[in-house]
Amino acid sequence: MEALLQALKSYQEYNPPGWVGIYRLLPMWAGIACCALGLTLLLVGGGRAFRLVAGPLGAIMGLAWTPVVASKFGLPPGSYDPRLPSLVAAMLAIVGFLAPPGITFLGVGIPLGLVAGQIAGQEDFLLGFIPVLLLGGVAGAFLHRAVGAIASSVVGAWLLVIGALAALHTFGGLVTAVANQPWGVIIAAGLFALAGSVYQIAVRPSPEEMDRIRAEKERLKLRKAEQKALERRWGVK
Repeated sequence: MEALLQALKSYQEYNPPGWVGIYRLLPMWAGIACCALGLTLLLVGGGRAFRLVAGPLGAIMGLAWTPVVASKFGLPPGSYDPRLPSLVAAMLAIVGFLAPPGITFLGVGIPLGLVAGQIAGQEDFLLGFIPVLLLGGVAGAFLHRAVGAIASSVVGAWLLVIGALAALHTFGGLVTAVANQPWGVIIAAGLFALAGSVYQIAVRPSPEEMDRIRAEKERLKLRKAEQKALERRWGVK
């Protein structure tokens, strides 16, 4: 477990070989589980299942962005409780599981706000940060389904390729040769993510549409049952 946690730190920096190499620490059963979860996220992750992605994503946002935002507000790392990023991460994880649109609001709004604040300059940082944060966040929440589909497809694609490498690791040479080309693995994951995003946004019905279809089927089934009952009552063949 310690080795796995250490390997996860490679995702905090630009380290493609480390990103891919994490598969070596996963047993075959974990690789198969990652493949199953990744495929599920690729196909249906942008719907109600998005909360499975929004929770961990919120935690990552809290850990990664709290120090950045705090520094922009004039609070260097030593000036606040070091537990603050972990606390924010826990709160955002809860928000992600309970209210996924809140994560799309922050996930779109904060980066755009930081860019706008940087353009405005340190003295006028708030004048650039806050309006763009709100506008970008509202746009992200409004486009929640599309944003959720893209985010879940990216996560699902990565889990799928890493899981496949872990599940096939016992075959040795071929898997090692593929893993030694990290950009090839990243490009493959990108293609899966693109396909999953297109499918979920353009092909798969929205959750509301699926609810409407199910309700219509239930009404049709009920009408047929009532008609059959009426025919039996009056002896109609």
